[in-house]
Amino acid sequence: MKFVKEYTTRWHDTDATRIVRPTQLLVYMQETSNAHLDSTGHNLDRLRDEHSLAFLLSKTKIALYAPLYAHEEIRVETFTAESRAFGFNRYYRILRGDEVIAAADTTWALIDLNSRQLCKADAFDFGFEHEPSLDIGLPPRFRVPHTDELELLGERRIVYSDLDYNMHMNNTRYADMLCDFMPLEDIPKIKGMSLSYLHEAAFGDVIKVYCRRDGEKLSFRTVNGEGVACLEAEVILK
Repeated sequence: MKFVKEYTTRWHDTDATRIVRPTQLLVYMQETSNAHLDSTGHNLDRLRDEHSLAFLLSKTKIALYAPLYAHEEIRVETFTAESRAFGFNRYYRILRGDEVIAAADTTWALIDLNSRQLCKADAFDFGFEHEPSLDIGLPPRFRVPHTDELELLGERRIVYSDLDYNMHMNNTRYADMLCDFMPLEDIPKIKGMSLSYLHEAAFGDVIKVYCRRDGEKLSFRTVNGEGVACLEAEVILK
């Protein structure tokens, strides 16, 4: 069953082009799924403090269909689909009236913080009523070339403003980080972003950002000081 929450976009959500930034779209989506979880009596803090469980985002695909601006009334929908093995499938849509502005397809994992082991999707009953999966119109998979085939764009330190409760870079921050390394004129052209979270970027880490552009597709990889890939991503432009 779909869970719905309404918001008014804020001026501080927008960028230099007056469009709401991709990271803020992800924030609205995840705040809605947090409220969905809370409505079942299993909020994120209680899961962590009482059950030593935490959700980790594995993959995000977000499709951008139309620009969103400040002070607009939006409706955010989220729902879960049937999940198998260790992956929890959750989908989102952002609507302005009847117009779909953005949609996302995400895969989450539930981790036992004591054992650091992943839990199976059916190990904990959250009481969600599943819906059919949602096709958001992005390729189901992407491949980032070997690092030797990418250009080093620069380095990025993980700082206080990036952090979540786990002392790692919050998953929503990655979208803005990729935009930081893109030409400004490309930002309004973003049609979709696919992000695969491979390894947590911890407070104080300095990560290297690599990229290759093939026409209207940009392939990214971020690598920490130990040579471990933290993120692989593909950005598709209109």
